[in-house]
Amino acid sequence: MICPICQFDNIEGSDECENCGADLRTVDLPRPQTPLERQLVVEHLSELGHREPIVLGADASVAEAVTAMQAREVGSVLVVEGDQLTGIFTERDALLRMDGRALAATPLREVMTRDPVVLREDDSIAVAIHKMAVGGFRHIPLTRGGLPTGIVSARDVFRHIVEILEA
Repeated sequence: MICPICQFDNIEGSDECENCGADLRTVDLPRPQTPLERQLVVEHLSELGHREPIVLGADASVAEAVTAMQAREVGSVLVVEGDQLTGIFTERDALLRMDGRALAATPLREVMTRDPVVLREDDSIAVAIHKMAVGGFRHIPLTRGGLPTGIVSARDVFRHIVEILEA
């Protein structure tokens, strides 16, 4: 991603220019062409009404995570070490990374996705859609000061788009 200020070639998806520190979060937003697109660019993620995330420590077992995910009917848990978000564990991680391991004996730190892409509540819905599409994610944590505050799922976004279209 080319910085519009200093023309430095940054890694795709960077939030800030590595050279000059310019905000790159909105540089790659598409220009809205329809009323729906304009609404998605303007609306913040806080308007989705996301649920409280399940937050577990990195030493928690995969069995604990799966049980919590089933109880809340969600597809992911956020993983913290101390008070900082360090990972996310999703249904996809359970399917692809467990490789025959015992659920109760495997700590999340061994199979979680480390350093997940994050969003802030004041990011637009369009930014979330873009990051999900580019990264192939179905769940993206919301953070404030490194602390997890929520999670946005593709289901949340699709539900919101349907509500807009039905209105």
